[in-house]
Parts: sequence; C-alpha cells; structure tokens
Amino acid sequence: MSLFGIGFTAPLLLLGLIALPVIWWLLRAVPPAPRKQVFPAVTLLLGLEDKTAQADRTPWWLLFLRLLAVAAMIIGFAGPVLNSGDSLNRTGRLLIFVDDYWQAASDWSQRMQVIDARLEKAQAAARPVSVVMASSVGQEDVDQVTVWQTADAWMTALPGQSPVAWDVPYAVTRDWAQAQGSADVLWISDGVKRAGRSGLISFFEQMGALEVLEPPAARFGLLPATLDGGDLVLSVLSTGPAPATELTVEALGPDPEGIERVLLSAPVAFDSGANRTELRLTVPSELRNRIDRMQIADHRAAGAVTLADDSLRRRRVALLNTVGEREGLELLSPLHYLREALVTTAETIELPALSELIKAGPDVIILPDVASFSDADRAALNDWVTDGGLLLRFAGPQLASSDLGHGEEDTLLPVRLRAGGRVVGGAMSWGDPRALAPFAEDSPFFGLPVPDDVQIEAQILAQPGPDLADRTIATLSDGTPIVTRRALGAGQVVLFHVSANAEWSSLPFSGLFVQMLERLAVSSQGSVRDGAALKGTTWVAIHVLDGFGQLSPQDAVAGVPGPKLADPAGPDLPPGLYADGDRVQAVNVLRADSVLTRADWPANLTPSWQVEKTQQAFGPWLLALALVLGALDILLTLWLAGRLLPSARRVATGVAAGLVLLSTSQFSEAQTDTPPSVLDAASIVTLAHVKSGDPAVDQIARAGLLGLSDQLFLRTSVEPARPVGVDVEVDDLSVYPLLYWPLTDTTPIPSPDAILRLKRYLAAGGLILFDTRDAATGGNSPASRRLRAVALPLNLPLLDQVPHDHVLTRSFYLLQEFPGRSRGPVWAEAPPLNAERAEGMPFRNLNDGVTPVVVGGNDWASAWAIREDGRPMFPVGRGQAGERQREMAVRFGVNLVMHVLTGNYKSDQVHVPALLQRLGE
Repeated sequence: MSLFGIGFTAPLLLLGLIALPVIWWLLRAVPPAPRKQVFPAVTLLLGLEDKTAQADRTPWWLLFLRLLAVAAMIIGFAGPVLNSGDSLNRTGRLLIFVDDYWQAASDWSQRMQVIDARLEKAQAAARPVSVVMASSVGQEDVDQVTVWQTADAWMTALPGQSPVAWDVPYAVTRDWAQAQGSADVLWISDGVKRAGRSGLISFFEQMGALEVLEPPAARFGLLPATLDGGDLVLSVLSTGPAPATELTVEALGPDPEGIERVLLSAPVAFDSGANRTELRLTVPSELRNRIDRMQIADHRAAGAVTLADDSLRRRRVALLNTVGEREGLELLSPLHYLREALVTTAETIELPALSELIKAGPDVIILPDVASFSDADRAALNDWVTDGGLLLRFAGPQLASSDLGHGEEDTLLPVRLRAGGRVVGGAMSWGDPRALAPFAEDSPFFGLPVPDDVQIEAQILAQPGPDLADRTIATLSDGTPIVTRRALGAGQVVLFHVSANAEWSSLPFSGLFVQMLERLAVSSQGSVRDGAALKGTTWVAIHVLDGFGQLSPQDAVAGVPGPKLADPAGPDLPPGLYADGDRVQAVNVLRADSVLTRADWPANLTPSWQVEKTQQAFGPWLLALALVLGALDILLTLWLAGRLLPSARRVATGVAAGLVLLSTSQFSEAQTDTPPSVLDAASIVTLAHVKSGDPAVDQIARAGLLGLSDQLFLRTSVEPARPVGVDVEVDDLSVYPLLYWPLTDTTPIPSPDAILRLKRYLAAGGLILFDTRDAATGGNSPASRRLRAVALPLNLPLLDQVPHDHVLTRSFYLLQEFPGRSRGPVWAEAPPLNAERAEGMPFRNLNDGVTPVVVGGNDWASAWAIREDGRPMFPVGRGQAGERQREMAVRFGVNLVMHVLTGNYKSDQVHVPALLQRLGE
C-alpha cells in the first residue's frame, strides 16, 4: 500500500489508528474526577501543607502527547517505506523478462541492480515473481524456465546470472503467454533490434501492464577481420548515438617472449549519424601472425571481440620441386627466388610429388614452369582448388613450348594461351623491353609502387577473349596481361606470364616481387568457411568466449561437424576457436553480414532507464520517537505530581554513573583501538577479501571464500571463521593470514597510507592473492592494467611463474596446475638464482618463507563460491571435466591456505620419503 509516496509493508496495522478516540476517552477518565465530601473535623487539617499534588484531570496537551506516541508506534509497526513508487500499490504476479544476450554485458551490473531493486519492492508487496532470461526461452520447455516464487528466492539466485555470448531471435510464443495468465511485465531490454519483438510486445500486453527499461548507451560490435591487399580491415558497428569518447580497437597476441600484450591499437571514429565505420591497418606479416584476437578496448562484450584463426595467420605455401638444385646453380633455379620472397611471410614446404603436396594441406601451391600433369594429379589438384586453395603458377620455357592451354580452356589456367611466347630485345625483337603499368583499383596489387627498373623481356601471351580484361590483375605498359586470375569453386588460379627466375624479367630481383607474392598469399583463405567444403571433418572447441568477451580454455567437449561451423554462434555452437588437427577455425559472435540496429518501439510504449531509488524504511525511527515520547510522558507526569526533583536526583546519579562507565569503556577502547571484528579474527583463522568497489564482485568473493572455508573445515584441521570483507584504507590487516583481492577496472588505487599498511602486512608474513579474473585474455584486460597500478607502489619482489617444485604444489595436495573457473598461468615470488636441489631431494629449496603475493587471472572465487544451500554458485566447464576442474581449484585453495599457515613445512627432508612414494618415484 502507498500513501502520499509512502508505502507500508503491513498496512492492516494502520487500522489501529481508529482506536485513538477511544484511547483519548479512556485517558480522560483516568484519574477520575474527585468527589467533594464535607467533614466537620476538616478544620484540624488547616495549615498543613501537602508536598504532593494530584491533578483532578489529565491536561489536554499530555493526552495529545500520549496519543502521538501511540500513533507513532502503530505507524512504525506498519512498516512505512520511502521511495516505494507505486510497487506497493500493485498486486498480483510480476514477470521480469531480461535480454541476456551479449549486448547487455557492458552494463550487466547495472541491470542486476535494477532487478534487485524491483525484487525488493515485490517482496515488500508480497508479489509472486518470475525472472525469465530471453536466451533460455526456446532452448528448453518454456514452462520449465518460468518459475513463480518469492522475490527473496530470486534475490539469492540473481548473482549466478550472466549474459550469453550469442544473439538469437525472440522465441516466446502466444501459447506460453496465454498459459501464464495475468501478470505485470517488466522488460529489461538491451536496446537492440531483433526478430520477434512486435509479437512479444503483443503477448506481454495481453498479460498485463508492460513496462520497458532500456539503457540509452550505444551498443558496439566488431566484425571479423579481413585481409584486403595485405591490409587488416576491421568494421565497427554501433547502434548509435555516437560515443561520447573515442573508441580504441586493440590487437592482442604474444610478444617474442610468449607474454600476451597489446600488439597495436588504433582509434575509431564514427561519422555523424553513421552506425558503421571501417578501420584499415597496415600490419607487417610477422606482427599479423602473432595476433590472437582483436577487441574494442574497455568494452566488455562478446560481440566486441573478434578471434583470429588461420585466415589471418602465416600461410603454408607448397613449392613443387621436381628437379632439385645443383650446387652453384641456385641463382638459376626459380625456387630460389620464391623461397627468398616467401621466407618472411609464409611457411614453405617442398616436395617432389604433387600428390604429396596436396596431402600436406597447404594454403597455397606454387608450380614454377610446370607443363604436364597425370590424370590423377590433375583431378586431385582441381578438387583442392575448388575446395578453397590458391594455385599460383609461373610461366617458363616448358610451359611456352607445350600445347597446354592453347586449345580448349584449361581449368588449371586462368586464361587461354597463345602458341609461342613473346621475346623482346633480340634479333626478332618486337621492341624494347616493357615496363609494368600502374596497378588498377580492382587489382590485389593496387597501391604498390611500380619500380622503374623492372623490365620484362619475355612472356607468354594470353589469347584475347571477352573475359580477358576481367581476369587480368596486372599489365605491361602496352596493356598486355602479365598476371591473370580466375576463380575456381571456392579457390583461385593465378598465372604469372613470366618465369619465377631472372631469365625472362628483372621482376624476381625487385622488392615488388616479394610484395606481390605476399598479397596473393595472404589473400588466400586460410580457413575454409564454406560448410560444404568442411563436410566429413570434426572440429573440437579449444577456447570459448563467454558473454563478457573473456576467452577461456575448453576441455573434454564433444566435436562439432565441420559444416556446422558455417552456422551462426548459438547455444549448441558457442563462439570460440575450434581445431581439427593443425587447422584452427574461429566462430565469432558477429559475421560479415551482421548489423546492429537500435530497437524500435510502438508509440504507446516509451522505454526509460533510471537507477532505482533505494527504498528507505523509517519505521524504526517512528518506534524510537514513540519511546522518546513515552519517556517525556513519564517526566511530565512526575512533574505534575510534584515528584520530579527527587526522581531527577536519582536519574542524575544514574546518568553520572553511566557516563563514568562509558568514559572508562571509551578510554579502554581508545587504549586498545581494536574493534571486536579484529579481535574475533585474531582468535580464529579468518579469510578476507579486499573490497573491489563492485558489489557483485565482492559478493562473489565472499561466497568463494565461504566455500573454501567450508572445504578447509571438511578436509583439514583448519576450522576457519566466516570470511569478511576488508577496506585497505581503514581496516587492520595484520590478523588475516590471506587476503583475496579481485581486481576490476574500477578498483580504487590505494592511498599512500593504505600502501604503507599493505607493505607492513606483507612484511609481517601476510599473503595477497591478486585475481584479475581474465586468464582467457592473457593479462591485457582493464583489470590487469589496474593490477599494475595497484601493485607498482608495493615494491613487490621479482615474480615468476610458479615452478613445478614450488611448495605450493605439495603443501597439502600434489598439484601440477592451479585452475579456477578459467585456466591460466600463476605467478609467485621468483626462486633465488642459486637455488639447487640437494642430494637425495626431489625438490629445490625454494622460498624459505611464504611468498608474499600470488598473481593470476583464473577467477578462483567463482570456482569456490557456494550459495546459502551449499550448492555451487557458478558452473565450471562442462560435465565431469568441469567438476574435475572445480575440484582442482578447491585443492589449490587448500594448498594456498596451508602454505600461508605452514610456510616451507613441506620442504623439510622428513617429508621426502612420503612425497616420493606418492609421486611414484
């Protein structure tokens, strides 16, 4: 119930206000009016003074005070609430429909706060609630995903929700909507247009009142990268309006030391009113081969990430070598110039048989002056090109003297050839040597400068025809074709009408030759995206993207048929990297034809977006007011009766004694300066997490440490208390043996006083577990950058990846890796350079004390986290492999706590025989 903007959780108690007139009448009747009685001996009482007085009736202002106290008590017990809106006026069921696709990931925490606030209001109104995620409808029985229960039950389940990494049309049906009956609907929209919206609106309006909340911020997406003439081309999509700050696209991959870094970045700007922009990057091939993925910086969403696969990487180029090379004659061999030109851009393989080359699975096959094929080789080569390969051929004396391509059109040649070659500069000269003409705009070589010193002295001429111009991609200055190309199925056939050595031209001597081969090699399609071409293959997911754009390793999953990789990403084909042997194929969230459009709504339905005001219950204040008024009533009653002064003396004495005791207590507390929570933590092992500033992250951290504490109680002799959250700015850290610090992009940087507090904590033997929760991104997320800013002033020791013989690997369990919800490297204090293994010891004497920090991004808290009923809060992996990974995460947590509590205890030689026996050595 709501009255003048004030809601009541127990409105029926307000009926007690009706009793106020009765209470007024009763209070007026007590005490009763005195009765006059004539007594003859009353004269004996004359002159006597009565020190006490009693009123003949209760004053009206005292009655009003008492009624005010009773009214305050009644209203206080009725549960008044501010900022209730109209939620307490509404009754019946509430359906909260949430767009949980990847577009909602960038502001997911805000959405959860809005839902949580609405659930609080529904709980106050005792409304049955059902929270339905859009992605779950259509993937299973809608009756199973629509569960009506109390709001507090949904509040418990809400932290476990996360967006999915795909986008599918709405699948809610009219039958489902009609089966739900009447219910108010709150639609938390992601603001993106998709099929089925209009039908969904009509379904919800039939159920009851429909309210739509939609954030005004634009959604951004990144289309898969393509190669165009050697440049890396990226298209960025937006639903509009234009972003307030400039976007940045980053390319990430390992550096020469194998550490993943931002290899390059570039700003992105949208034209006014545009919802798509293109970014063209000129990237050296060596750098391009290192790129693992590209992403929009500081934009957490799966659609803002595009994965790189074989289509962008170093090509496998096969060279047919049928004659070999004699020592001293390498410069005359066409293969020599091809090898030198391709050494920086491709991985070359050479075999003497064409059938063996095809079986090696190259992306490009180069045939230098090959004029004849066996029927089997021709058929196999034709099929290989049709499936997406690039056949690159060079002319030469053998091809010029053969009749290949002179009659019927040959499928393995881009054009028909004229009989005989063209030789210039000799006795039968046709003129002076010819230079290359500038490349046309539709040529893959467009933009390459043509050196003046490149001269063509001999070539094989193409037979004129209606399609010759379309198949020509490079010409001489006189217009004759020098390079021709033809599509064959999903692949291409390209012919250089000159030889690959220096006999016919000076082209192999020039840098232009290298650039032309590079553009042709990188324009070949490294990963076949045609589903039909993948028929008969099986691909296994090795890394999978989640809704937030985090890339995580994937183990023990069923293979996916090759043709399915051509389908859009979905629940049965999550986006990620799939492998078939040495081949890697990326399934990205967005495809080349994807668009992002802002959702359109009917005129009678205007979405809004505002942060829900927190409800404020002021019932306790009214009850406190009733107590104050009651105390005032007692004082006034004593005053009217003339007994206030003696009572005041006793009250003053009691107050003075209380003040003395209070000051003594405060003095004692000031002397100790130790809050009770710290005293409790000092008396029993207590795990703590550092507050990150994000309530959702802190809730997961607390649930994770609670799960780890339970496991410590069950598996070890450690009996920890319930974990606590600490603020490094104000809290005493010395009593906590372990601090779990989850990092976010908004984690506050500690002040100088907090830095000094942390340094003292580490120097005293404490351990901090830094968790950036980004193992899949390789340490280049905003959280990792924030970690560097937080850790830099701490002057931490040199860190290194935890070696196989570190005490952490055997402090309780024998471990080889330390996974959490993700798998990634873990760093600890680097071992001393002179650490050696003593005779008879299987382990080095590493870290004589406790490593002060452990750093990783495996999201351990999510793997440890449990709900109030003891069930895991988040899934880890899939099936048995996932549960095995969760078990390994728990074992790592146990090892970490035991390492903190015991130090190098397990490095003592007394444990060597037992460890050797368990290791089987």
